[in-house]
This record gives sequence, C-alpha cells and structure tokens, in this order.
Amino acid sequence: MKLTVCIGSSCHLKGARQVVEGFQALIAENHLEDKVELTGTFCLGNCQNGVSVKVDDELFSVQPEICKSFFEEHIIAKLGD
Repeated sequence: MKLTVCIGSSCHLKGARQVVEGFQALIAENHLEDKVELTGTFCLGNCQNGVSVKVDDELFSVQPEICKSFFEEHIIAKLGD
C-alpha cells in the first residue's frame, strides 16, 4: 500500500509535518514497514482542504489531530481485508 502525504507549502502550514511524523510512528507501532510505503510529494491539487493524503489512488484531507483514527480506518482496516 502506498501512502503519500503532500508536503507543499499550503499543506505544510496545515500540519503536514505532524501528519508525516504520526504516520511514521503508527507504521512502526503496528510493524507495517513491509506493507506500507510512506512518501511525500509537493502537490496533490487539493490545497483548499487539510493536509492532502493519498492512499493508493484515493485522495483524503487529514488534520494532525485525526491522524491516528484515519490510519486505523483507512490503512489498518484495508490491510486486514
């Protein structure tokens, strides 16, 4: 599974660094290093919303405070399928 976080200026101001760090910690805590590839990109074309996050080909907006619940719902749940 590929998890891409926008680190462009608009998303950076909305907490992209905290989202990336949260995902890094959650990947490590759940021992998913071999199943989840975390990458950064400079623009996903969704600047008006929260931090843009792409899970495979699906685009989401994630705020730092919902990082854990987003990860559980959209990463762990899909890997369990």
